[in-house]
Amino acid sequence: MACGFGAVTLLFLILRHSVIEEVVPDPRLKAEIELLQQDVRNAEEDRTELLNSLERLELELVTARGLSERYLTDLVEVEESIQSDPEERIAKLRRTVEELERETSKMEEVEFGDKVRQFLGEGNRQYLTGLVLGGERVMILVDGSASMLADTVVNAVRRRNMEPEKRVEAPKWQWTVRTVEWLLAQLPPSSRFQVYLFNTEAFPSLPGSEGEWLDAADSLQLEEAVEGLLAFAPEGGTSLENAFTALKDFDEKPDNLFLLTDGLPTQGKKPPGSAMVSGEQRRRNFLSAVGQLPLGVPVNTILFPMEGDPEAAAMFWQFAMATRGAFITPSRDWP
Repeated sequence: MACGFGAVTLLFLILRHSVIEEVVPDPRLKAEIELLQQDVRNAEEDRTELLNSLERLELELVTARGLSERYLTDLVEVEESIQSDPEERIAKLRRTVEELERETSKMEEVEFGDKVRQFLGEGNRQYLTGLVLGGERVMILVDGSASMLADTVVNAVRRRNMEPEKRVEAPKWQWTVRTVEWLLAQLPPSSRFQVYLFNTEAFPSLPGSEGEWLDAADSLQLEEAVEGLLAFAPEGGTSLENAFTALKDFDEKPDNLFLLTDGLPTQGKKPPGSAMVSGEQRRRNFLSAVGQLPLGVPVNTILFPMEGDPEAAAMFWQFAMATRGAFITPSRDWP
């Protein structure tokens, strides 16, 4: 038993005092590894540079081929022109000139064919009417009250009681619609426009376009705006104040406004208290409406005839002068 204990003690002493050898890497091998890694990095950089150079060379090759083909084409054209008959070339040029002249003539017919005459003056002013046509945003306000059915109060009342189909056919209303069509035909293609009807309320002739400028180059929108006028039967009173207030619904105010009406408004923002409206009340309604017009908007008034409103012409004329617009009372054969 003592021998076994001694053997265990001897084994413990041997393990306790054994030396652990530490492996030290060879510095030469480490340096060689680092050099190899650097060589790999350099090779990658050289490869990238070679690829970029190859792409540049391919691009230059494509460009050179394109230039070569163009020069060859030009050379062929020059050779053909030298070999061709000079008289034939002159005849070809004459035909080209004649074709251009025909196209120019057609363009002039389109531009001036339906006008009385061309008159070059200040901007787009039409000297036969005094109206300043054009603009970037053109608003046409059309009086759609019952008075637009006739020139006299008696006939207006009589037509007011007719069916809508009959009211639409009233000569005075058809005259008004033709005037709107003429105004729309004068719009520059680059402009925008809107046509609003107003009686006691104001609304666009093209339903669903409230507060929206329409494109004058869009023939479909032009036709739909006119169709809305043709389908409308005048009725009710006249609130010019509500018409001018509707202009505030637009993000951009109009830079030209045409007002088609036949007299001073019969009501303000709200209906009058009595059926009879005096001249003084009409005057107050008009002045109240003027206060709702956005600043800087020229108003061109086209006043259709209506009996019993002697102050209308004078007040609308003063209004036109104050806004730098125009005022006309058209003849029955205009436009």
